[in-house]
Amino acid sequence: MHGVEILLQPGVFPRLLQGLWVTIWISAVSVGLSIPVGLVCGWLMTLRNPVVRAVMNTYLVFIRVMPQLALLFIAFYGFARAWNWNLDATGACVLVFVLWGGAELGDLVRGALVSIPAIQYESAYMLGLTPWQTFTRVILPQALRRLLPGSVNLSTRIVKTTSLAVLLGVVEVIKVGQQIIDAHRFDYPQGTLWVYGVIFLMYFIVCWPLSLAARALERRWAD
Repeated sequence: MHGVEILLQPGVFPRLLQGLWVTIWISAVSVGLSIPVGLVCGWLMTLRNPVVRAVMNTYLVFIRVMPQLALLFIAFYGFARAWNWNLDATGACVLVFVLWGGAELGDLVRGALVSIPAIQYESAYMLGLTPWQTFTRVILPQALRRLLPGSVNLSTRIVKTTSLAVLLGVVEVIKVGQQIIDAHRFDYPQGTLWVYGVIFLMYFIVCWPLSLAARALERRWAD
């Protein structure tokens, strides 16, 4: 149990909680903004316009090919500095995670929409529904059932990926943990495991309910 005393030092847990709040804030804003971006992108991906589809496919491929870390560096050290944007590290993280989450969610939306059988559209039109009524009352509810489990898993991935923000200097939970370890490296040289153990537990507490929700939705709608 050597090193566990580091967790009992004054201010350690409050600072970790403050760092966790930054992580949750970045994750919540990124997920919240990714939803409208993903819905629009998913709808555009289903259009038959070849130019629109080419643009959306290029966007999706670029986001998937580039590592999130490289995207963060491009946004913060590249675009923001080259174009003189007033974009801090937190803003760069949110921008990248929204673009990434929007692209991934857009592909999920596209897959959910195209998976609806054509007979659903034809039946709705035969009942006298307009195209908008058909989409909102018939197609969208079915697509959401197929979309939600995957989108919840995507939210979990975004939460975990926010740990990369530490490399831009954002003082989130992992950065706080590093600061605590550095401040007590001589007094508690074996405290590293305990600090990172607490951080792991914090991530687990945040992500586990999301994973349970995704599994519950999959089981419920698989019946």
